[in-house]
Amino acid sequence: MIRPATTDDLPRLRAIQTAALAEPWNGLLGPAVEGPPVALAVADEAGEPDGYAIAIPQDTVAYLAELAVAPGYRGEGRGSRLLTALCERLAADGFETLELTVRADDKRARRFYDDHDFVERDRLPGHYEAGDGLLLVRRL
Repeated sequence: MIRPATTDDLPRLRAIQTAALAEPWNGLLGPAVEGPPVALAVADEAGEPDGYAIAIPQDTVAYLAELAVAPGYRGEGRGSRLLTALCERLAADGFETLELTVRADDKRARRFYDDHDFVERDRLPGHYEAGDGLLLVRRL
């Protein structure tokens, strides 16, 4: 089930963020859940989040700040469902493009975003502590 993330989800979302992301964006989750960023969660049958996606609106462009799935739930389609739902919502809200950055050497993430129609727009030297980033974009 994909649903809006809520403040009740914050402890679980923080745990997912810490476990799933090499360089999480500290301080993002609280303000994102309260808006205006779009914060969606993928939840299990009991309603507990297994992953989340946060997009920050910027005119007709939205920036995918974080997409994370708990390590025990990866490879089961949760990330794809989150990304699809996020893109549908953003398109319905009038956004034209979704952008994100990914580590240049993260082959798994690159494959995931390639499979979801993102293309490389720019290389970002030194963007991450661990190296270069890539700016990827997708038309909505």
